[in-house]
Amino acid sequence: MSRAAHQEANVVRLKRLGIDTYQEPVVFLASSSPVCRSEGWMAQARIQVTHRHKSIIATLSVTTSNLLGPDEASLSEVAWSHVDASDGDLVRLSYAPPLESLGHVRAKVYGARLDSDALNAIVRDIVAGSYSDIDLAAFVTAFAGVRPDAAETTALARAMIDTGERLYWGRSPIVDKHCVGGLPGNRTSMIVAPIVAACGLTMPKTSSRAITSPAGTADAMETVAPVDLDLARMRRVVEREGACIVWGGRVRLAPADDIIISVERPLDLDSGTQLVASVLSKNVAAGSTHIVIDMPIGPTAKVRSIASADALDALFNAVARELGAELRVIRSDGTQPVGRGIGPALEATDVLSVLRGADDAPADLRDRALLLAGHVLELGGIATVGSGCAKATDVLTSGRALAKFEKICEAQGGMRTPPRAAFTYDVRATRRGCIAGIDNRRLARIAKLAGAPRAPAAGLVLHAKIADRVERDQPLLTLHAESAGELDYARTYLAANPQVIALEDS
Repeated sequence: MSRAAHQEANVVRLKRLGIDTYQEPVVFLASSSPVCRSEGWMAQARIQVTHRHKSIIATLSVTTSNLLGPDEASLSEVAWSHVDASDGDLVRLSYAPPLESLGHVRAKVYGARLDSDALNAIVRDIVAGSYSDIDLAAFVTAFAGVRPDAAETTALARAMIDTGERLYWGRSPIVDKHCVGGLPGNRTSMIVAPIVAACGLTMPKTSSRAITSPAGTADAMETVAPVDLDLARMRRVVEREGACIVWGGRVRLAPADDIIISVERPLDLDSGTQLVASVLSKNVAAGSTHIVIDMPIGPTAKVRSIASADALDALFNAVARELGAELRVIRSDGTQPVGRGIGPALEATDVLSVLRGADDAPADLRDRALLLAGHVLELGGIATVGSGCAKATDVLTSGRALAKFEKICEAQGGMRTPPRAAFTYDVRATRRGCIAGIDNRRLARIAKLAGAPRAPAAGLVLHAKIADRVERDQPLLTLHAESAGELDYARTYLAANPQVIALEDS
């Protein structure tokens, strides 16, 4: 039998099992599959799946149960979308062609500097779904232990921009504000965007969902208004209101970024090259010309030292210049969470209290948002140097920011009230003392164990900040969960990690 005839026989019928593997395309076959036997395929093999005129490279998983018959296959949810297939369709399976771009990844592992051609080839294959999680882990790791290079970082950012959609607004400035991350509750974008839009600037804010954190800006915003807008709807919102706050994954701006981050964050590897390329590629792809970067610095934040901040600041500015964007980096306190809520609905509630001017609104969230909004107004030419914060404060206290936020929500599909959790539990101080430290990472983990961000009302509310004096039995935080089991998970972890909130004698 000829090879062509043999491959023609490798046709199976798809059966949808509804398996979510996040970003990695996976193909499932039964251990009794004649295709597996004839080709000698084993679990983790890389297989090309072809449906009509669309193909994808997927990782093979083999089931020994009766979920699939010998002539059936299934795909992970992301793979279904890539090949545009439906339950019952026929697909052809074949050996995956070798990926030449992996040679560039291996070269990087051994210390080579990658040029624009090599990085373009890598990013194209990543966006096409051709890289397995193992391949992506190698790519992420290759950059993690080396000193960032501005030219290489610029080339990576350009490759990420060129493999997705790009917005052009026909005017300037187009502003944006982005935080490098690592700080729970830092939802300033939802306050900054309506302030600057109310002043006449254009801010097409595309935000990410959480991957390993308790909430991304898109998760928090989604408890208030729809964020899953396509490119045309996003553009209509911005043209009408001057700003939007939407999920970036839907509009496919720098799509390689979400795929890379899905592996980078669980590995907990911080690469200056990938961080700067990630932030600037999404901002520039959205059409931004003037960008403010919030860089929190603290022992459990993403940027942990002044030396690291200096290096990252220089890299941001060098790459922004090459990409034609004007940039300002603002260093901020990263020692503790911002606001009180940690989790989508709880963070959105904090934002609404600030916008509404509530007496109990968290002052640190309000102050940080005003500081950043002021810098955006100055960078965008709406305020003179040093006067931006005062102008932002006037817009907030006058109610213009709230009115603009409500209009943005309505334009995105309608404003709603954030949900509330069915189960809560107060964690109290076991003795009198002074709050000496808060572990951002462990606190985020507790919120996730309570169900955030999958359960939008879940998370925690922090009642004390560093340097606050507390009495015995005073609430330190309140856990929020949508189920009793998830509340117990968070309580158990907190009981085993009491150092999350460090108390010293007064």
